[in-house]
Amino acid sequence: MTRLLLVTGTSTDVGKTIVTAALAATARAAGLAVAVCKPAQTGVAPGEPGDLAVVTQLSGVARTLELARYPEPLAPDTAARRCGRPLLTLAETVAGIESCADADLVLVEGAGGLLVRIGDFTLLDLAQKLSAPVLLVAAAGLGTLNHSELTTRTLAAAGVACAGLVIGSWPAEPDLASACNRTDLPAVTGVDLVGSLPAGAGAWPAGEFAAAAPGWFDRDWSARYLSR
Repeated sequence: MTRLLLVTGTSTDVGKTIVTAALAATARAAGLAVAVCKPAQTGVAPGEPGDLAVVTQLSGVARTLELARYPEPLAPDTAARRCGRPLLTLAETVAGIESCADADLVLVEGAGGLLVRIGDFTLLDLAQKLSAPVLLVAAAGLGTLNHSELTTRTLAAAGVACAGLVIGSWPAEPDLASACNRTDLPAVTGVDLVGSLPAGAGAWPAGEFAAAAPGWFDRDWSARYLSR
């Protein structure tokens, strides 16, 4: 049976794509066939590499699916309207994800935060429709407690399971706020901190990245979500 894991962030630029690549690499190391879907890509011209190219390069996952692409770096619904293209629909996104049903694990990376409009829907709507858990990627530093608690409360109110919290970029020399947040994030959200990626990992050589990725996630959590 195919498993689904949706990846969202507390905001944009918190490391969702690199975390998605690390999840894919970890699952592949456990012997799973992995597919990765990015429903809507913005800020990238036709033919240019987008987030899925980064995931492929770092993790080695070859099966990817992008359903819509818009040139301006905006929320997908805004970008679609500005270039005169139709909004991506929830129905066609669900159909695209279901086309990957022969994979053991399908990872779905959202755009920005949980309530960003990907088309005529949000990642929260997609999670509800698919009955799929959502992994939350959070920043390390000041402000992350509020952003993370708002997101996890929204998931809980919608009846969507939060699979855990991952710090998308852990600094080599964390400041006081970051150090405190490692303890405070699970306390204020009620959700386990299940992973942390070192800052700059997305620039590592692919082999080094893939080899290190399994060590960035809690072992028991990985056994539940990223292995057979």
